[in-house]
Amino acid sequence: MLSLRNLSRTYRTDTVETTALDAIDLDILDGEFLAIMGPSGCGKSTLLNILGLLDSPTGGSYRFREHEVAGLPEPKLADIRKRHIGFIFQSFNLVDELSVRENVELALLYHGIPAAERRKRVDQVMDRVGIAHRADHRPSQLSGGQQQRVAVARAVVGKPALVLADEPTGNLDTQHGEEVMHMLQALNRDGTTIVMVTHSPAHADYASRVVNMLDGRVLVERRRAA
Repeated sequence: MLSLRNLSRTYRTDTVETTALDAIDLDILDGEFLAIMGPSGCGKSTLLNILGLLDSPTGGSYRFREHEVAGLPEPKLADIRKRHIGFIFQSFNLVDELSVRENVELALLYHGIPAAERRKRVDQVMDRVGIAHRADHRPSQLSGGQQQRVAVARAVVGKPALVLADEPTGNLDTQHGEEVMHMLQALNRDGTTIVMVTHSPAHADYASRVVNMLDGRVLVERRRAA
């Protein structure tokens, strides 16, 4: 699905140059569950942002389903994001003024999907993640675990091929963190490719492959035993 070759990302100011990613080579297969680990500042989030087309590399190649996307203009990148990628953030990023249903539906409004079909999809995905009984509540009325369930529903309601999760359990207690990991694992079993940044070795164990990063480089890769 994704192929990175000699990919780099450098940030420059008038006086300082910082290398966030340094000659990354990485392939991610359709249907894979990949966890990215490493200390703060090692480049994990930068890599995830580039995979999600929220940031651009300063060097190297990034192929998304055989198409080179490094250097594409923003309108084309936005179209790929809209059609193929879902995002789950540590801080949930829900809209407080909207209900749970409206937050989930928001992801479909840009697709030109008729209202009846949107409602059907939203109902299905809320039921799938166990949040249907909270459909008319506001995010402020939910627990952290419930808010992350809404965030997961919003990420997958458009049926993306790829879900990128940035520390999706970082603001949750152990029980709710495990619930979110079980949801991600179930999505992966249904065929969704998942790339997750995490600091938790226990949550990384849910992935089929783990990449460890340090100083902008991939140091170690390991696969879960079958």
